[in-house]
Amino acid sequence: MRNIVLGLIGASALAFASAASAQACTGNCSLSVTPGVNPYAGPAPTYTFDSGSRPTTTGGDFEVGTPPGDLFAQPYGTDAGTGLYGGDGYYYSVGPSTRSPGLIDLTSFGNINSLSFIWGSVDSYNTLDILDSSMNVLYEIVGGDIFNPANGNRTDPNTNPLVTFSFTGSDVTNVSYLRLSSSINAFEIDNLAINPVPEPATWALMLLGFGGIGLAMRRRRKPALAQLA
Repeated sequence: MRNIVLGLIGASALAFASAASAQACTGNCSLSVTPGVNPYAGPAPTYTFDSGSRPTTTGGDFEVGTPPGDLFAQPYGTDAGTGLYGGDGYYYSVGPSTRSPGLIDLTSFGNINSLSFIWGSVDSYNTLDILDSSMNVLYEIVGGDIFNPANGNRTDPNTNPLVTFSFTGSDVTNVSYLRLSSSINAFEIDNLAINPVPEPATWALMLLGFGGIGLAMRRRRKPALAQLA
C-alpha cells in the first residue's frame, strides 16, 4: 500500500512538473490583444493564406468562406477575397478532422522581433505553442489567455482579436515555429504578419542610404549660402 501511495505521489509530481514547464507569454515574450475590426486594419500580412501567400506548413488546412453548419468559421474581419489585400479569401485552420496540430515554419526569417495574426472565434480548447528550432515549447498560450470567456463567438470583436507577440533577448533568435492545436473543431487564424530583425547587410545598405541623403542635402545648402554672401 505504501509503494502505491508513493507511486501516485511521484506520478502527480511528474505531471505537475510537466505542466509547469510550459508557460504563457512572459519574460522575453510579451502579448498584446486588440479587439478585431472589420475590415482588417492591422499590419500588412506576410501571409494571407491565399493561394500564393502561404508559409510552409505541416498539418492544418486552408479554408475559404464559412458554409452553413461549417465548424471552421472564417475569422472576423478577414478579406474574404474582396478586402484590402484581395486574394481568394483563404485562411488557416486546425481541428481533429483536419490534421491537428498544424505547424507553421518560421525558420526562413532568422531572427524575429514580433509576429501577429487574427485569432478567429477564440475557444477555450484552442492552444498555440511557440517553439524553438528543436521543437521545444518556449510558450504555450490557450484561448482563455487571449479572452475570457473564450466561447467561440464568431462575430464578437473580443473573441476575434488581433494578437501580437513581441520578443526580446534570446527569444529573438529562438522563435522558429508556431504549432496550432484544437481538441474540438476548430482553431482558425488569418493575416499572419512577421516582423524580422534586419540582416547586417540590410543595416549597412540603410546606413549607406542615409549617408547619401545627408551628403545630397549638404550640397544643396552650399549654393544658397554663397548667394547670401
